[in-house]
Amino acid sequence: MSSVDRERPRAPRRAWPVRYYRAADGSQPADEFIDAQPPQAQAMIDNYLGRLALFGPSLPFPSSSQVDGELRELRPDMGRAHYRLLYRRSDDMFIVLHAFIKRGGPIDVAEIALANRRWRDFRTRMDADPRRAPSAIGRAAP
Repeated sequence: MSSVDRERPRAPRRAWPVRYYRAADGSQPADEFIDAQPPQAQAMIDNYLGRLALFGPSLPFPSSSQVDGELRELRPDMGRAHYRLLYRRSDDMFIVLHAFIKRGGPIDVAEIALANRRWRDFRTRMDADPRRAPSAIGRAAP
């Protein structure tokens, strides 16, 4: 079979929504971290967020990997800067909980703990009846 006859892999047709976690005070810490980075780094991070939206849970390593239970990381690297975005799936969307620059070695347990605290806050506020403003779901990621 020639390479012309082979079907090339295709991304799923439906895009997965990727949203930022919004704290009770209205801040969106991961989005704010990304906005504070140099323009080239922002573009790289946006590219990885786009990959997550396109491929969803099937996004492979090295773009994404498991961190702790259902907590996962996006792994954009730009030169010596190893950016990490910790996220989880909530039904049919992904919530970006935390973003930081990894300094080497495994992810610091404090970074994981912070993402897990934000996830618990997100679930508590989303499950509240009635929900109160501001919504735990922040703006859409690029």
